[in-house]
Amino acid sequence: MDPQTEATLYNLADKLRILSVQCTSLNPAGNSGHPTTCASCAEIMSILFFHHMKYDKMEKRDASSDRFILSKGHAAPILYAAWALVDDCEAQGGSLDLKEMGPAQTELVNHLRETGHVLEGHPTPKIPFVDVATGSLGQGINCAAGMAYVGKYFDKASYKVFCLLGDGETAEGSIYEAMAFAGFYKLNNLVAIIDLNRLGQSDPTMYQHEASVVATRWESFGWNAIELDGHSIRDLNNALTVAAESSERPTVLVCKTYKGKGFENIEDKLNWHGKPLSEPQKFVDALLAKMPGGMTKFPATELPVKDAPDISLANVDFAKSPIPEGTKKMSTRKAYGISLAALNNSRVVALDGDVKNSTFAIDFMKEFPDRFVECYIAEQNLVGAAIGMACRDRTIAFASTFAAFFSRAYDHIRMGAISQTNVNLVGSHCGISIGPDGPSQMALEDIAMFRAIPNCSVFYPSDAVSAAHAIKIAANTKGMCFIRTTREDTPVMYDGSEGFSLGKSLTIRQSNDDKVVVVGAGITLVEALKAYDQLAAEGIFVKVIDLFCVKPLDKDTIVSAAKMCGGKIITVEDHYPEGGIGEAVAGALAGETGIVLKRLAVESVPYSGKSSDLLDLFKINSRAIIEAVKEMI
Repeated sequence: MDPQTEATLYNLADKLRILSVQCTSLNPAGNSGHPTTCASCAEIMSILFFHHMKYDKMEKRDASSDRFILSKGHAAPILYAAWALVDDCEAQGGSLDLKEMGPAQTELVNHLRETGHVLEGHPTPKIPFVDVATGSLGQGINCAAGMAYVGKYFDKASYKVFCLLGDGETAEGSIYEAMAFAGFYKLNNLVAIIDLNRLGQSDPTMYQHEASVVATRWESFGWNAIELDGHSIRDLNNALTVAAESSERPTVLVCKTYKGKGFENIEDKLNWHGKPLSEPQKFVDALLAKMPGGMTKFPATELPVKDAPDISLANVDFAKSPIPEGTKKMSTRKAYGISLAALNNSRVVALDGDVKNSTFAIDFMKEFPDRFVECYIAEQNLVGAAIGMACRDRTIAFASTFAAFFSRAYDHIRMGAISQTNVNLVGSHCGISIGPDGPSQMALEDIAMFRAIPNCSVFYPSDAVSAAHAIKIAANTKGMCFIRTTREDTPVMYDGSEGFSLGKSLTIRQSNDDKVVVVGAGITLVEALKAYDQLAAEGIFVKVIDLFCVKPLDKDTIVSAAKMCGGKIITVEDHYPEGGIGEAVAGALAGETGIVLKRLAVESVPYSGKSSDLLDLFKINSRAIIEAVKEMI
């Protein structure tokens, strides 16, 4: 690196510090944020954005550009500052007066954390240069690993993925899951950078400045680990050059830095986390005094090689009928695997958590082994990597495991919604109907979990055909989707002509003499049909609705059916009552008068047993439905 470039990068690092102070500590809109955590990574951001990364400065989500994820999301001001400098520099032909502020810098300084503004306290994809939301620590590297996997194995492109982590967040278990994943799959296009600034929020971090301890851990997971001075432009340049030449392993840079670097009497001091600086103008003036006058020409950065393939994720359909003609019974988990394999888009990918022979993702793997990703028993990374794979519309990602185990990754799911992800999650082994395995394996709160996630559609198919259609709908639906599949074989009751769609249910038994509406899904729909036959033999007729889509709920069909049946409605579900089908239907009925709702659900923690015995014991089988109907009439 020539001396002039090195000097410019140091100046840009200080300019990033200035902007971080101005927008957090001199900002009339917010006067809050994390200037000290920004200061520790200023040289790192400077050399990445103005010397090493290859990216299209105008098209922020260009498919061939390098990716950057700020896992330590509380350092958002310095990320915004870097892009503000990029935008202002581009607008002025490649040069800037570092003592002045252009329009993008002015917007940052005046509007950070302002109500309703996209420059929020932590990054979200409301901003075009942000791929995933961060701020719940320990998740950025999972998404980065997924993006790097796509780059290496699906796009087969030259772009790299850079992820900046705080040292405090490396205590999170999800970090270790990502370390193992990236090391195992030799993601040499992934560079993790640890800002080892020694201080957490309330105390020093676990290993403080023991860089060798941190490096050894990452090396043990199959990474190249480089220890360096994170405030040395030359050291950073050398390390990033080595990372770029890695042919076998991902690389981690363990950068010894100081929190509050450049702020006198604050640098490397506790109790300055997340606080605006006192006397901020003093620090701004001191840094500005070091700046050269006049226009500074930014270092030349390479444009990305345009080698990511053009793809389309639109209008996904079945290349062939997924459910074999004449099939009488099949579990919806089995239908998941074969239906996924039948989709006609080569960008459909499946991730699984070492249960592919139970979720039946194995059927997709057998058909398309190059598009199947085994994530092993690491559900946080399973979800995080899937979110990363779905970024920039590079894949249609489906991730599957037992529905109960998604609870382990719930924070990643929650952050996925904030990330506006299009990921699809498929959970098998729902409810007490799985029988002998017992309650640890029984998903009985998963519908509640996913109903609580904004912009998440929830499907609960009851037979193989409806499961296939749920998969196809999810592949074409914006936002997150959850599909709940059942372990047991259930009768095939549809032929595919029923018009399945998002937010619609199906009325599958009805007459002019119906006395009660019975709403079920999955195994309880099978039980509702058994109840229907027995009741009909006694001259009692009920309307049976297959809910199919729990969210968004088909309110019109539910309300209309209830009114046609004298205001009597029963819901039956293989789920706890809290947050499940019954409460979803109750919400749809809110504000309606003259309607009585009875809910049948699993009322307590269950235990092992035969499926039929458990359905009877917890009163969600056909016998319980018949009793409930007779009580109502």
